[in-house]
Amino acid sequence: MARFVLVHGAFGGAWCWEPVMARLRAAGHEAEAFDLPGAGADPTPVASITLSSYAERVCDVLEAGPPAVLTGQSMGGMAITQAAANRPGHVAALAYTSAWLPWPGMSLLDLTHEPEAAGDQVQANLTVDGDPPVARLDVNGALSAIYNCADPVRAREAAAKLGRQPVRPFTDPFTLPADRAEQFMALPRAYVSCLRDNAISPAMQRRMYTLAGCDPVIEIDTDHSPWLSATDELVAALDRIARTLA
Repeated sequence: MARFVLVHGAFGGAWCWEPVMARLRAAGHEAEAFDLPGAGADPTPVASITLSSYAERVCDVLEAGPPAVLTGQSMGGMAITQAAANRPGHVAALAYTSAWLPWPGMSLLDLTHEPEAAGDQVQANLTVDGDPPVARLDVNGALSAIYNCADPVRAREAAAKLGRQPVRPFTDPFTLPADRAEQFMALPRAYVSCLRDNAISPAMQRRMYTLAGCDPVIEIDTDHSPWLSATDELVAALDRIARTLA
């Protein structure tokens, strides 16, 4: 069975993956999640948080065990892509879950400006302030943007747990080290596409997973946070990916 390393998205923390981890373990897999720098209970100062620091944290976790099915949701897709490019030998497969999937030189912010990404409700609902800048997504914005298919009570509970999000990782581009490019490009990769996603449109998901050569692509008729709104379907998809690719 596979080892899953699960990386959360913007505003979230390791807590997002708790329902999925329990079910993956029940299916016989190893599963672990952790807070990215500055997220959840992690005390990293905002000024030192970058896409590179996210990737370094992911690499630290990867190096503590055997090659993993590295799984990212939303902004976590940026972090796992950079981490896999830095340490391809520690990755058995990449699994993107309604996630941003950059090509070299692209930042998350760049991706949101692509035509297929129009209508992104996270960008429409967040507020940014501070120096260095920090973004916030209030409860009502989160309900509209990322939990629009979830049980209303559970969605409101999750939305209330969202934290602040440093902006710098949104603006840092994915960089592919030349000496690891061939090994990175050879990694198997899959995509779980959410068809009622208000944060990353299905059209933008399709463009990214097509350019990246993801196979399989598994569709779920739910919102941007399938770990909450379609937990069993997401676990089944991840289990399939592990059995197929890892």
